Amino acid sequence: MKEFALSDTDFKAISEKVYKACGIVLGPHKREMVYSRLARRIRATGLSSFEEYLSYLEDNPEAEFSSFINAITTNLTSFFRESHHFDYLQNEVIPLLLKHNQQSKRVRIWSAGCSTGEEPYTIAMTIAGQFPKSWDVKILATDLDSNVLDRARRGEYTASNVTGLSDSHLKQFFLKSNDGTLFKVKPELQQMVHFKRLNLLEPWPMKGPFDVVFCRNVLIYFDKETKDRLFQGYYNILARHGHLFIGHSESMGKEHVEYKSLGKTMYRKANYEAF
Repeated sequence: MKEFALSDTDFKAISEKVYKACGIVLGPHKREMVYSRLARRIRATGLSSFEEYLSYLEDNPEAEFSSFINAITTNLTSFFRESHHFDYLQNEVIPLLLKHNQQSKRVRIWSAGCSTGEEPYTIAMTIAGQFPKSWDVKILATDLDSNVLDRARRGEYTASNVTGLSDSHLKQFFLKSNDGTLFKVKPELQQMVHFKRLNLLEPWPMKGPFDVVFCRNVLIYFDKETKDRLFQGYYNILARHGHLFIGHSESMGKEHVEYKSLGKTMYRKANYEAF
């Protein structure tokens, strides 16, 4: 028998709160995940049921709502995940930016749903040294979960976190602890990345334009209406030659004629050839 009972009414209330706050759809198959993650919050708050926790959440939104959302959101990532995206970034996009942004000498890349930082730091490793020092190159990394953002800002990873990195990457971009159990991103790489908390469903404070947007393994949590709204938002904030990368399990409907598919969940603005 489980420690707490999760009724259909409670699960529905939780699902509605999560959807209203961040657009994530929690279907019945997510029930066990919801139970295990929120059971920790029930214990942490000293309560004894999901019903009590929901009441507490309603009465104390400023104190608990961030922890509630952080508990629900999933953060699974790794360095150079879906490596073909970074190969394309290095071999195709960077040469394009060196040409098109020669006058402005400005490059902006957005990692939306950056989790614990592996993705934006991978982007930083990929573009490091590729642009002249006189250029203004920045990576914006955002996530809904304030806890993972704190970890990302620290840039500290265990040996198991960096198993996918080559020795040359580790030597060039990380500082290794004396006992070899901790790897810290070097300051010069950290300075390329700026971490901010952002709910994708709320108004975006940044104006762009962005040359590249990574929004990978985030869209899978949203319904079609929300996905379509985000695709349009990314289109509006992308530069005319802008590229969008989404996750391997995600797709863009054929109705989005404003984008041209490059294969392997990579897209660019369809009207780019007109320029």
